[in-house]
Amino acid sequence: MDDPYATLGVSRDAAAADIRDAYRKLAKKHHPDLNPGDADAVSRFQALTAANEILSDPEKRGRFDRGEIDAAGQERPPRPSYRDYADGASGRRYAKPGPGVEDWDQDEFDDMLASLFNRDRPPEAAGPRRGRDEHYTLSVPFLHAVNGAVERLTLPDGRTLDVRVPAGTTDGQTLRLRGQAGAGRNGGPAGDAMIEIHVAPHDFFRRDGQDIRLVLPVTLAEAVLGGPVEIPTPHGKVRMQVPPHSDNGTELRLRKRGVAAQGERPAGDLYATLRVVLGAPDAALTEFLRDWVPEHPANPRDAMEGPV
Repeated sequence: MDDPYATLGVSRDAAAADIRDAYRKLAKKHHPDLNPGDADAVSRFQALTAANEILSDPEKRGRFDRGEIDAAGQERPPRPSYRDYADGASGRRYAKPGPGVEDWDQDEFDDMLASLFNRDRPPEAAGPRRGRDEHYTLSVPFLHAVNGAVERLTLPDGRTLDVRVPAGTTDGQTLRLRGQAGAGRNGGPAGDAMIEIHVAPHDFFRRDGQDIRLVLPVTLAEAVLGGPVEIPTPHGKVRMQVPPHSDNGTELRLRKRGVAAQGERPAGDLYATLRVVLGAPDAALTEFLRDWVPEHPANPRDAMEGPV
């Protein structure tokens, strides 16, 4: 198996953030969902996942760097050295035959070679071993992350997992699916699927902690006269009152219309910033403004006059 550092294209002293960024970039590029029917992309994605499995875990990374595990995360048992045999009772195998020293036989020599090269090691000697965790990425729509949903993830081997995305899930959050990854050995439990969530941006909603923000277009008449307007929220449309004479940029709040409460986190609010839209040219409005004299004339640029 390839060196995980080479697979992700990072140096051996790369910081955890650099490793995470390299994995995200390459995993998006080679994800099977984005490369249907491409066997090379599947193979590459599997290699990236295995490499990230090692390097994203500080303990596993350290053990790999020390040579205690291989690139697949499997144990590397200590191999006996020449000195182990030479210093022990079996050291006589290397001694020149003479009085009181027996000749070694071929069977004993073969046993030594088998041990040196890790042959004939009974699998049961290692005991039960937990399967390795596997890391994946899953892109979800903005509203599914806010409201919660079940998303289907296709794995590199063709299997699918139904992932329950809790309401309020944030971008970059990792969900754990227990027992859905590598099979255990010798009766050990299966590993877990670790799924990093990427939340797609929305056309007009933006998340700010537990709050939701949006720019709300309003007509000139709605801004001047005020009144109820229909406004979208992540949970459906509601009616909101626009105060009369609302300027462009006025911010209005709808309480508890943001991200729903989770645990100790209270429900957020929705903040709507008004943007006055004149719309298509209107001859009647143009004619009116030509003759209109405001009752209280004001220069909105007064504060900008004087030395700059």
